[in-house]
Formats: sequence, structure tokens, C-alpha cells
Amino acid sequence: MDIGTGLFTCQRRPDDDRPTSDLYDEMLTLADAIEDAGLDSAWVSEHHFLDDGYLSGTMPALGALAAATEEIEIGSCIALAPLYDAVRLAEDAATVDLLSDGRLTLGLAIGSNPREFAEFGVPREERAERLADTVSVLRGAWSAGPLDYDSEFHAISADTSVTPKPDGEVPIMLGGSARPAVRRAAREADAWCAPSALSVDGVRKRAADIRNVREEEGLDGDFTYYVLQHGFVGDSEDEAWEAMRDGYFYLQRRYAEIFSGEAVEELDDERKAELKEQAIFGTPEEVVAGLDEYREALADAGVDDEDVHFVFRTYFPGVGTDRMVDCVERLGAEVAPEVR
Repeated sequence: MDIGTGLFTCQRRPDDDRPTSDLYDEMLTLADAIEDAGLDSAWVSEHHFLDDGYLSGTMPALGALAAATEEIEIGSCIALAPLYDAVRLAEDAATVDLLSDGRLTLGLAIGSNPREFAEFGVPREERAERLADTVSVLRGAWSAGPLDYDSEFHAISADTSVTPKPDGEVPIMLGGSARPAVRRAAREADAWCAPSALSVDGVRKRAADIRNVREEEGLDGDFTYYVLQHGFVGDSEDEAWEAMRDGYFYLQRRYAEIFSGEAVEELDDERKAELKEQAIFGTPEEVVAGLDEYREALADAGVDDEDVHFVFRTYFPGVGTDRMVDCVERLGAEVAPEVR
């Protein structure tokens, strides 16, 4: 099992008076720490028009990570496919992949926030179809010859050869927990990402569904199961929770607003308790035990350990760079060797 971390959002909490450039410098500092710690990957996330500056420039951020690192996988978790011009996305992703010497994984999803769709002028009801169309454009654009695909949403000739071409295959990862999204990933992608809200048993059931779809339809080739969950490594359970708590709850409150399209002033006590229960935090031994639950669930679903990549979310707005670097270092030195 591989293990990486992120997801870099570069948000500024109300009690954080740093300039935005410092938040982006923090991302690069942490990326350097991730590579030095011997972890496997670093990830960025994407949303738009938020007053806390949630990272919106996914491809530029990944280009910066490509330049700041040499060996680790870098990726989007998740880029909002319907909001992109698929041809420009193909060009930009290929550029990042070339800059990183083939280390990019492009994670995509359909999105949900009504304002994002409205401001980009994209009908929200077309989001699933636009995601599927984007995947087809990407595959065609990265092929050796012309596009050879008539896009429903982009006026480009199928005879056009899109450049640059990546030197190899750029893996496409699709996110989502609903059955249609999971089955779409099984059929159209190289990987699936289990969202953090999905229970351990939910991960097991959906991974088994993916395997069944791929076997029934004769889909060959490598397929990676990414699992996303929030957490922190510390000297004790209480210390780790205290370190991540405020940033974690802030992030989840903003996600509640993003997914609903409505303001959320505060998470209620029941929701906070639920979020604490979901997260994996504590000593290295406690974190290893939490990760092993997912490993065992995926093994029950017939997934080989080598096909599992855990994205352990240790980046929380306002926690502090040094504290997050320390967590990353302990994740690499004391957790990763026990789960690989």
C-alpha cells in the first residue's frame, strides 16, 4: 500500500493574517517535506469563488509541485471536470506530466456547488455527461495521432492533433461514492478515489462493485484504489486531535457550504462528533491501526495491497506549517514503513 498526503487547499482562516503568497509557500514547503519523508504522493484540491481563497488554479499549483519535487506522485483530488475546457485541460495536464517526468495523476469529479456552475456558465444538469466527454477528449488528445473523437461540448475537429503529448499514459482517477459514479470509474478510469465520508464498510462494498464490473465487462489493465481520509500523527490521541481539530472543523464547515450552496455558520455537536469518529489520529501505532482497517476491508473485496493508495489528509488551514511538517515527517518515518 502506498501512502501520500495533502490535500493542499491554501485557505486562509479568519484568524490567519498571512498574505496569500505565504499560504502558497507553505504548500511548497510541505511538498518538500513529503518527498524528504519518503512518502509516495502529494495532492491539491479545487474550488472557486470562496472568500478564504480556496485553491482554484489546480494546474498551476501542480506545475509548481512538479518543479519542487523529483520523485513523488502529484495529483488533483479532485479537479472539477465540467468547469474546464477539456482541450485546454488536456494540454495543461500533459504539460504538468512532462514537467514532472511522468508523475501526474489527474483526479476528476462532476462537482456539485451551484454557484460554481452558474459563474462558469455551465448547466449543472449536464455535469455527468460533461465529465464523461472530458475523459474521452483527454484520451483522444493524449493519443499518438489526432483526437479521433467528436466532442459533444467542445467545437474541435476530430482530425486535430492536440499537443503536447505526454511521454506515457497519464492515469485518470475518478471520485465519488454513489453507485453510478463508482461504476463510471470502473469503466472509464484508471483509478477510483473513495471520499472521506465513506465508511470502511462502504469502501469495501464499492471496491467489490468495481472489481465485479471490470471482471464482467472484461476490462483489463492496472486499476488503483485511492482512499481519502483526514487525520494527524502526534504524541498521543489527545495531542493529535488538538492539533488538527480547529482546522478540520473549519474545512468541513466550508465543505458543507460548498456542497449545499448555503451558508453554514457552525457545525452542530452531532456533526462534530461524527467527523471526529471518521478521522484517524493519534500515535503512529494508532494511525497504523486505523489504516489497517481500510487495508483489511479492501482485501476482503479482493483488492491486492499493491493496488491501494491511501491519501492521508494532514493539511488543515491554520494549523501551522511547522506542526504539519512534523506530522508529515512522522507519517513517513513511523507510519509508512508499517503499512507498506
